[in-house]
Formats: sequence, structure tokens, C-alpha cells
Amino acid sequence: MVALPVSRRFIMEPILISCAGMDVHEKKVDVCIAHGPFDKPPKFEIRTFSTMTSDLEELTTWLKKYEVTTIGMESTGIYWKPIFNVMEGPFEIVLANAQRLKAIPRKKTDIMDCKRIANLLRYGLLPNSFIPPREIRELRDLNRTRRKFVGMMTSEKNRLVKLLEAANIKLSSVVTRIYGVSSLAMIRSLLEKDKLSREDISKMAKGKLKKKVDLLEKALNGKLTDHHRFLLEMHLQNIDYLAKQIKKLDEEIEKKMVPFQKESKLIQTIPGISEVNASAILAEIGADMSQFPDEAHLSSWAGVCPGNNESAGKKKSGKTQKGNSFLKGALTEAAWAASKTKNSSYNAFYHNLVGRKGKKKALVALAHRMLIDIYFVLKAGEPYQDMGAEAIHERTSKRRERSMIRSLEKAGYSVTKAATA
Repeated sequence: MVALPVSRRFIMEPILISCAGMDVHEKKVDVCIAHGPFDKPPKFEIRTFSTMTSDLEELTTWLKKYEVTTIGMESTGIYWKPIFNVMEGPFEIVLANAQRLKAIPRKKTDIMDCKRIANLLRYGLLPNSFIPPREIRELRDLNRTRRKFVGMMTSEKNRLVKLLEAANIKLSSVVTRIYGVSSLAMIRSLLEKDKLSREDISKMAKGKLKKKVDLLEKALNGKLTDHHRFLLEMHLQNIDYLAKQIKKLDEEIEKKMVPFQKESKLIQTIPGISEVNASAILAEIGADMSQFPDEAHLSSWAGVCPGNNESAGKKKSGKTQKGNSFLKGALTEAAWAASKTKNSSYNAFYHNLVGRKGKKKALVALAHRMLIDIYFVLKAGEPYQDMGAEAIHERTSKRRERSMIRSLEKAGYSVTKAATA
């Protein structure tokens, strides 16, 4: 092999005089400091600390002693968060995506890991992850907790329906919303009475249910035992408790959203996005779009864009990657609402795809499009302007026309478009 002259070799140059790499675990953190002048190989200082707050403060003092300016570590589960909370002020922190670090071949020990991270960081090769500011992180915790509580409440309601069915109470066969005011009032009355009279049902029935008193009387005539009543009372108490907790979370989220009212209102100009959804989306992506180079990077990070899987010129499955499940869930909810907004471009876009791709893929595609629109709305600081369903239909029609012309020309036909009268 012929060696290249020095002038033609690619030489990596360090960008940090003193930095630290950390391999984070639940109970301990292995730390390696790489320091020294740029023109010489770095010196390494390695120590292990406990993840208790007092030990982390001792670690901070040790890092300052070597004039460390930047820290690099893997985003290992939730174990990076306590260290990040202590180190956030005095140091710049680079949080590396663990999946990308695994792609770099290496030998695996805790000490070698922290040394490798320090080396990559020194040369500016450590891939950084998006870490929103503290205000957004707190808003994210609240929204994610709210989502979990809503899921728990839905589970409790489903258990309640199954219990009523087991007790021969066929309320779900008569009412559309079994969790409405009238239905819940009737269910609560069953805790005290074996059978509800027609007069009792008439008093509790509201709106359209007043016309279904006869059916309701039959549906509520079941075999409710003391065992069923015990479980029924527990489910109702859980539902009431979760409703109160969700209300508290909504109040706290409203306070945290005060600095982001402008961004929230801008996002809500997009069809399908409610105030709750706007808060959940901002909590995940933040209000500053400069964190992402372009809309494609944001879509990839969220996990709503098609995946790339090509080998030997053959395109394989293009399913989406895992991404941010909380953001994906919020976008899919918004996409479902947007798909039902009449005469909107989203409604037309969804119906153009649903026949060929199915509901799930069409919803993810619409969520992808909505996220791109959110990116541009936040970046420009201007409300969303919908082009309407007619523009989408016209664009689809022209695309089909071009496709058919290409197919005919490929088959050897000459196509001339004649002007219509």
C-alpha cells in the first residue's frame, strides 16, 4: 500500500481542550476527563462516582478542577436526568442518542465506554439529542402524565361496561354515551336500589333519552348482586378520582402555557388541533424550530415519515421508525379530527389515501403532513392558511393525468391533448 503524503491525509483536529465523557447507570456513573493542548494526545483522568446528589456535587467540583467545559453522556433510560439536573448550569451538556452510539464498533466495558465518549466529544463527533429548555420539559411531564391518566380512566370505564354486562345490565345497548350525565346517574342509583322504577328513570333521563324510557327500564332490569355493587362502587370512585386529578393537571398546564400562548394559538389555526393537543405538541417539540435543521429532520425525529430501507437497488419495507410515541399519539389524534373537517385540504388528502393505503397508514401520512405545517407555522410565526379540498382534488387529478400519459407513451402511443370546447 502506497502511503499518502501528509498534505493529502485527512487529519481530525480536536475542538475542546478539556471535556468529560460519562457512562451513566442507576447507582453509579463512570467519568473520564480528556484534557490537554490541541497539538498533543490528551491525558485521561478516570473516576467512578455514586449517583447520590452529594456525590454528584463532588463530581461537579472535580470537573471544575480540570476546567471541563462540556460533558457528553448517553441518554440511558431516565438515569441521565438526575445528572443532567445537577450539571445543567455549570457545563454544556451533549446528550448522545444511545442507538447511534451503538452503531460505532467498540469493545464494551463501563470504563472504555466513558473514555470513548470523551474522545468522540473532544473531536466533535458525538451525536447530540434534542433537549428542550426546563419550561418545556416541565410542560412535557405534565402532558405525558395527563395522557397516562386519561388512558387509566378509559380502562376504568371499559371495566365498568364489562361489569354491567356481567350483571345483565344492558345499558350500553340503549345509550350511545354510557359515561354521560344521565347514564352515570342511573348507574349510581343501582348501588342503592335493586330495580329502578319508570318514574326514577324519567327524572334522570336527559335530552333524547327521554324518548327511550321504556327501553331503559328493560335494560336496567338485571341481576346485580352485592359482589357487583362492591366492584361497581370501586370503579366509580376511581373514575371520579381520576377526573379530579386530570382537572388539576389541566389547571397546572394552563399556568405553564402562559409564555407560549402565541405559539399555541398559531397551532390551533390548523384544522383538527385543539387547545389540549396544541399543548401536548408544544411540550414535545418546543416553540423554537431552530432546534431542527428543516421539516424533514423534525418528521424523522417524531417517527411519522416513511423509513428508508434500500439495498442493491431494491426498496424494501418503508415503515416508520419508533420516534417519539407521545408526539405521534397527539398528532394521530389531531389527524383523525382533521380528516373529518369538511371541505378542508386535510379531509381531501385523507380520502385520497384511505382507499389505497387503509385507515392507519392514511392517518400517519396525514399526521406527517400536519407536523410539516406545524413546523412552518411556528417558524414563520403566521397563522395556517388552508388551500381547501378543491385544490387537493385538482392537484390529484393532474397527477393522475400525467401518470396515465406517461404509461401510454411508455407503451408506444403518442398522446396529444386536445382543447375542450
